[in-house]
Amino acid sequence: MLAFLGFLMIITFMLLIMSKKMYALTALIIVPIIFGLIGGFGNELGNMMMEGIKKIAPTGVMLIFGIMYFSIMIDVGLFDPLVAKILKLVKGDPLKVTIGTAILTLMVSLDGDGATTYLIVVSAMLPLYKRLGIPPLKLTAIIMCAGGVMNVLPWGGPTARAMTSLHLSSADLFIPVLPSLILGGIWVIFMARIFGMQERKRMQLAGIAINSAEFAAENDTHLKFGESGDQSLKRPKLLLFNFLLTAALLIAMVLNLLPLTVMFMIAFAIAIIINYPRLEEQHDRIRKHADNALSVSAMIFAAGIFTGILSGTKMMDAMALTMISAIPADWGSHLPLITGLATPPLTFFMSNDAYYFGILPLIGQTAQHLNVPIAEVGRAALFGGPVHLLSPLVPSTYLLVGLAGVSFADHMHFTLKWASITCLVMLAGGFLFGVISL
Repeated sequence: MLAFLGFLMIITFMLLIMSKKMYALTALIIVPIIFGLIGGFGNELGNMMMEGIKKIAPTGVMLIFGIMYFSIMIDVGLFDPLVAKILKLVKGDPLKVTIGTAILTLMVSLDGDGATTYLIVVSAMLPLYKRLGIPPLKLTAIIMCAGGVMNVLPWGGPTARAMTSLHLSSADLFIPVLPSLILGGIWVIFMARIFGMQERKRMQLAGIAINSAEFAAENDTHLKFGESGDQSLKRPKLLLFNFLLTAALLIAMVLNLLPLTVMFMIAFAIAIIINYPRLEEQHDRIRKHADNALSVSAMIFAAGIFTGILSGTKMMDAMALTMISAIPADWGSHLPLITGLATPPLTFFMSNDAYYFGILPLIGQTAQHLNVPIAEVGRAALFGGPVHLLSPLVPSTYLLVGLAGVSFADHMHFTLKWASITCLVMLAGGFLFGVISL
């Protein structure tokens, strides 16, 4: 009965949010409460929900300050010199243009906000693609695959949700997959090189000069990216400070010197005080970025209610036992591999919330019963981002194709192969570096 009730709850949750009958935030709260009441757990729901919220509180706070920190870094212009340098270097060489696109996207995606990444990279690079005759579909493919790789960052989406639903820390889940993340970034740059070489060959066959002085002169206006935007927010004199602060934050994160939540809180406080010493400026920056931070973190806290009830009622245990009976005995040890291969298509057809809060906890419980490390299952579930971002369920993708002037269908058709390969490269990295077992 518990297993049936649990599966019905998850199916109801997924149908409601996929059919857009209910917002994910409200569905995460209302649906489990209703099914908890149906199951006769009314008197215990309060404690279950509080336990779930307590477990995910550090993740929610980390997301708030992680988003706020990198949003401030974009405001102050930390990435502007990199953008300007890339644009000056690429000139009229399509190979440099495509590789520059990949590097730029990987860097700007540090803030975990796809919409911001699309706005910055497309506005900087699209004029060069048009001038050189490079199909904009190659621009959107590079951006999406690079963004999908960086989506593995704890504040990007999948990792935060996986940490929440499996009750794992960033040290358990994210730090071990950093080599796979780097490998994914290298692959995206190589993919961009393939596109660039194709365009070089096209231009050579057409007799078009590559890396011409005329091109650089004609497009000089596009090289001044650092001069765009709200100049009152830029802090060029503090560039070195902001770079060192960000580098120190990333190094401390890798070394796990402090809990990630605490590190982001400290880094954010230092960054906003030094860059915007006036209280009015600090208030404006916080108010500007609070919407994005709140929308993401609120979802995580709501998920605490969902996972708290799912776990407290023992529905999760019952469903896991049901799933175990459906898996052949000799397949149990391969659960991480099965999870890694199933994540891209599953997250294409459902939202991240539906998969990481609805399906992944069941896989995690199944792993525990089969004596498979739950952390390995969680790591394997992180590498579906590039394919997931192609889904019609992802609103920011419509922004990308709209900015680039390509149709959604063409973008999906062209990018699906490259996005799938990117997922497989990162998954293979997990096996190669020994953080996921076969």
